[in-house]
Amino acid sequence: MKLRFQKKMIKLSTLALFAFSSCVIADDSMSDVKITSKKLNDNTYMFMGAGGNIGVSAGSDGILIIDDQFAPLADKISASLNEIQAGVPKYIVNTHYHGDHTGGNAHFGATGTILAHHNVLKRLSEDSKTPKSALPVITFAENISIHFNQDTLEVIHLGPGHTDGDSVVMWQKANIIHMGDLYFKDRFPYIDLKGGGSVVGYRDNVSAILDKLNSKTQVIPGHGELATRNELLKFKHMLDDCINWMRGEIEMGHDLAKIKQQGVPKDYKDWGWQFISAEKWIDTLYQDLSPTADQQN
Repeated sequence: MKLRFQKKMIKLSTLALFAFSSCVIADDSMSDVKITSKKLNDNTYMFMGAGGNIGVSAGSDGILIIDDQFAPLADKISASLNEIQAGVPKYIVNTHYHGDHTGGNAHFGATGTILAHHNVLKRLSEDSKTPKSALPVITFAENISIHFNQDTLEVIHLGPGHTDGDSVVMWQKANIIHMGDLYFKDRFPYIDLKGGGSVVGYRDNVSAILDKLNSKTQVIPGHGELATRNELLKFKHMLDDCINWMRGEIEMGHDLAKIKQQGVPKDYKDWGWQFISAEKWIDTLYQDLSPTADQQN
């Protein structure tokens, strides 16, 4: 009985960590989640819990957060913010529309202003159950600058990648960047093709961001521990290698079944994880890169 209960809790925790907007997450599956805080400089923090990492700017202008994880964690996130500085967030930036990054919108949007790319508003609005307080109030097509806490935060949209509404957020002075889900550290990424994502666009967006960073940049991934530019470059090399490998397999006329039987390149055998296994990564690559994928699937 005890073993069955432990297995059930492990399953629930996995769902809580890796489910996206289409999944309904029960409050009790989040009861054991702890929000941890890492200080990056005097005004900037990274929060980890369940779902996407949260970026925090706290100072004389107030509090700004980037993403807000799942709805049941809103109170825990608020408590962690209050340990840094009293008050509620003035601004909430959504890096994209998935529920593990926007689940807290309804809570934080009741007292703060949500900013996101136009397509985030579009996709959140498509769900009739989304409350008004969870919707972005300020949207943009490409870039927007937020002058806050003695720094300028550049919110940048680079085109379809993880979804069709991704943004990254760069602190100009602090030399910090929040990548949203354009970076899964040391893991195969989830690329939401139905949500307007693109395998090649994803790789190209990561490449464009790398050009803006230096060896001292602190990189907040969408998922995973704080990283460096070199670690993001390693991720980009994985994308390059996997795209080139899949294109080669397709050019040789190999079908999806044969490619799956072969498996991913040996250097990336350990990059699979609970949500995106090596098999799912192959599915994503093949579906987006093969001109005949729709006919074969």
